[in-house]
Amino acid sequence: MTSTSEVSIIVSFVAGILTFLSPCVLPLFPSYITYITGKSFEDIKTPGSSSIRKITVLHSLFFILGFSIVFMLLGITFAYLGSFFGIRKSLLEKAGGILIILFGLHMSGIVKLGFLTREKKAGFTKRKTGYFGSLLIGMAFAFGWTPCVGPILSAILIYASTLKSLPRAIMLLLFYSLGMGVPFLISSLAINQFLSIFNRFKGFMKFMPIITGVFLIGVGILLFLGIFSKLAGMLVA
Repeated sequence: MTSTSEVSIIVSFVAGILTFLSPCVLPLFPSYITYITGKSFEDIKTPGSSSIRKITVLHSLFFILGFSIVFMLLGITFAYLGSFFGIRKSLLEKAGGILIILFGLHMSGIVKLGFLTREKKAGFTKRKTGYFGSLLIGMAFAFGWTPCVGPILSAILIYASTLKSLPRAIMLLLFYSLGMGVPFLISSLAINQFLSIFNRFKGFMKFMPIITGVFLIGVGILLFLGIFSKLAGMLVA
């Protein structure tokens, strides 16, 4: 694995974490857990219940698998499109960098892009039972285009389109999914600790869009200037 790929993976993983911490996902985490498990929140919070813990972990894993499949398929699609149109990598990087910078400005509240403020929901009117149901809910979650998730995911997909490599695009979206999935799984395992930390953290939630916006602007600038490889060399030097 090249140093450039390592930097790309780190960027994707951090982007996934920022997505999980976004105001569109983090406050709704308890609702996701109760919905995919079919258990009440009081049941899930009850300590020492191994059966509830097992159910929660398994449903969480299938939910994570669901959105990971969709994200990786989107990554493959964007990488294929970048290769299919035969646009020079340098031009893709500059165009993609500009778009990502715009997404960052949108997230930070400096500009407003109307198409990113619309929420697209894909879900089920009636919950599908079983682990396959959690898989489908995870896939529906991935297709749900929210004002917080959309710009971050779009930035990763745009970068995937510049790679023109299906394996690298899959790896990129895999680590983006892990960035979301790992804290989701840890939080589901320690729901009471999650609630305690969230109660202390929620005062800082208003700053998360700004932090995410700055992150995206930085990624966009690096991509536009074509210096991901230079940055990678500095990190491994």
